Amino acid sequence: MREVPKQTVMAIKSYQNQAQLLVKNYLFADPFIPYTSILGGILACKVAYDLTQLISNFYSKTYPGLTKIQRVEWNNRGISTVHAVFISALSLYLVFWSNLFSDELAGLLVFRSSPLSTFGLGVSVGYFVSDLAMILWLYPSLGGIEYVIHHSLSGIAVAYSMFTGEAQLYTYMVLISEVTTPEINIRWYLDTAGMKRSTAYLINGIVIFLAWLVARVLLFGYMFYHVYLHYTQVIKMHIFGYILVFGVPAVLATMNLMWFGKIIKGVLKTLAKRQ
Repeated sequence: MREVPKQTVMAIKSYQNQAQLLVKNYLFADPFIPYTSILGGILACKVAYDLTQLISNFYSKTYPGLTKIQRVEWNNRGISTVHAVFISALSLYLVFWSNLFSDELAGLLVFRSSPLSTFGLGVSVGYFVSDLAMILWLYPSLGGIEYVIHHSLSGIAVAYSMFTGEAQLYTYMVLISEVTTPEINIRWYLDTAGMKRSTAYLINGIVIFLAWLVARVLLFGYMFYHVYLHYTQVIKMHIFGYILVFGVPAVLATMNLMWFGKIIKGVLKTLAKRQ
């Protein structure tokens, strides 16, 4: 086996060092994180869409028989699932396990942020922009006006929190609700595959009920209670951020309760058919 020339090795190491400096000083430098993370989120959506399409063509018996618009929605749900897994895991870590928003630290928690928390929000902004663009382009095939409202409000609130560093704790509390998205998508996949009467479909409905109750009903109540306890800090935020902290979660909580009512009816209907 021929030995690689010393000059070649040195050249490769030089390029590696330059690449590392580029990433450190520009791509992940604090001033650039919001922009690089948004672009990264949009790129990740494209990759997730293409991978869902590729994998489904090879391993799904249902996918080849779908209509064009059904395939688009199938792939689109692959994007939302990937985003949901990423952002819900990051949100749970930052809210409950890291000390970034701990009351024990000095300073106001409503103004706390970190490169990681800002990066995560940027990825989410990229997702909301990409998904909203697809919804509007194919409207109303991928969702009605409620999805447009949900994505618009979420995107604005997340972008504001990312650029200003305000209320990132409450933004991540709301984003924990994305933990319900994979279950919702699995339900759609099962329905599309003709498995509406399967045991998996029934179990999925029960899991959605429990996850929705915890992440989109009880957690929102906890968030408002947390805001109440820290109101002396919240009142010091910029007026636009102050409005977002109360307005956006209130609208989303109302929509969540409306959808929760439909989920309860769906679970009861499914259980009644099995008796």
